[in-house]
Amino acid sequence: MHEVVVGALVRGGRVLLAHRRPDKRAFPGVWDLPGGLVEGSEPELEALARELHEELGVRIETGAASPLCRVVVRATDEPALLSAWLVPAWRGTAVNVAPEEHDGLGWFGATELPAFAHALVRSSVLDALDARGEHRG
Repeated sequence: MHEVVVGALVRGGRVLLAHRRPDKRAFPGVWDLPGGLVEGSEPELEALARELHEELGVRIETGAASPLCRVVVRATDEPALLSAWLVPAWRGTAVNVAPEEHDGLGWFGATELPAFAHALVRSSVLDALDARGEHRG
């Protein structure tokens, strides 16, 4: 089973989402958390740091990251274990440095969050925003 990590960069009550290109095999045209595959025996947080640097150009502070949820997903024929992380601290400005993966980035407040590819990940992000004092309204 493949392992996938995604990160919810949060700041000022908003979360950064990436819009998956319409030609992607898994979950095309969906707003979702950025991230990607864990390589080999790479620890999850290392994979998350690498993926967010490759896709957004940021360096996350792994010591500040905390797990949101885990879910088995079936984006294609093979299931994957998806781990979502809350990322409240990073260095750099998030930009789309992986246009082959995403065709846009956007910051969304709790009341603006679109549907994600996985409902559990979305509800976990909303719970995290609530816990940080950001109410759903």
